[in-house]
Amino acid sequence: MSDVQRGRARGTCKGNELSESEEGFCSLLKSLATPPSFTVLRVNTQLEHRDVIQHQVQEIIKKQYEGRKRPVPGVECHPLLPDVLVIPNSGPHVDLEKLKLEVIVDVTCGMAVMRGADVFAQGIMGAPVGMHVGDKVSVYADVDGTCRRGLVKQFQERKLFVGNGVAQITREALYCTEEKASGVGINMTEALYSAPSLSNILPNLVFAQNLPSVVCGCVLNPQPGDTVLDMCAAPGGKTTHLATLMNDQGILVALDKARQKIDKILTNTARWKLHCVHSYAFDSTKACELKSTTVPPDPPPYPPESFNRVLLDAPCSALGQRPSVRNKMSLKELKSYPAYQRTLFAQAVKLLKPEGILVYSTCTFTLDENEGLMEWALTEFPFLQLVRQDPHLGGVGSRGTSLTAEQLQLLQRFDPGSPLSGTDKTPDNDTIGFFIAKFVKNTTR
Repeated sequence: MSDVQRGRARGTCKGNELSESEEGFCSLLKSLATPPSFTVLRVNTQLEHRDVIQHQVQEIIKKQYEGRKRPVPGVECHPLLPDVLVIPNSGPHVDLEKLKLEVIVDVTCGMAVMRGADVFAQGIMGAPVGMHVGDKVSVYADVDGTCRRGLVKQFQERKLFVGNGVAQITREALYCTEEKASGVGINMTEALYSAPSLSNILPNLVFAQNLPSVVCGCVLNPQPGDTVLDMCAAPGGKTTHLATLMNDQGILVALDKARQKIDKILTNTARWKLHCVHSYAFDSTKACELKSTTVPPDPPPYPPESFNRVLLDAPCSALGQRPSVRNKMSLKELKSYPAYQRTLFAQAVKLLKPEGILVYSTCTFTLDENEGLMEWALTEFPFLQLVRQDPHLGGVGSRGTSLTAEQLQLLQRFDPGSPLSGTDKTPDNDTIGFFIAKFVKNTTR
């Protein structure tokens, strides 16, 4: 992260949001540049028992690691989340030899490699002249996005070594044919951070998901027969989780503005054989219409008080995502999110039935998008009440607003730079940055 980005992060935070000390802030920056120490898989308990899927995943990983120079990691069941499998990752492996042949990939591809992915052809920006299938290469991420596609010479700008692999495609096939290259371009055999490759692993039975996102669905805790709204649902990870928690019984409406994102949700729900999900390409800022007579699961907009439970996993600055070595977001864009989140939150409150449950979440750590927004919500909607979350695996809310100590205890923060992460890393504390709040809508207004 650049000095400018560090300043922006500090400038958008108050109180002890990031940490009580400069040491804690530096710890956060260091954590954000590395992947979590565990891979988390949520399993489809509608179709199979967790222990059966656990065995299948373990066998697949054993085969994957036959070509790697690392011990095969074990697949364990999470002790508190009944539909979660946990796989320990390893690294950084700083002893890796850097090879003469260098392949440059875009930063998104590089970050995916750090979480266990192979290099797909679309992500390769530069490859050495004469690269053939079977060549051993070192892979570097173009940190600043300055590499032009088809680069021939050795890349001299800022780059991050992410590991070694074996070429599955020639340079000519990448850049010298009319047909667009696709599929795996580099099979990663020695990654800087070793993690299982999850591409197409049992797609109808497992879904790779960050642990706080799984916790988010559990906190909402939808029941069979409920009428539930997932306001910003793409790509469908939380949607499929909510549907399985409902035992595929009831009504789950999933909204997202972009048609192509809705297609992803439809693909995921079809893979998981879920029938209670009804997906629509619709702007959730307009989801509630006072004069509407539409009843879920018909298409939106809906009249007020249409849903028992609402999940608002709000669009946010996403500063908690890991790993992240570059952020091009402007300060103006960063400051634009709270207003949009307030608009969505107001719609969620209108659509929620009395005594209904609303869960708000983000994958960022700025105070304005989290505790600050909760402060606004409790003032704007005094009939809302913050309530205890179950499970509560993260830390508590950060100071810096008028929220009381008791209210902060009811919030849940996953902060990879907090003292909770420490040196004893667990699947519960070495995660992406994440925030969760749970409300009940009281009948007295």
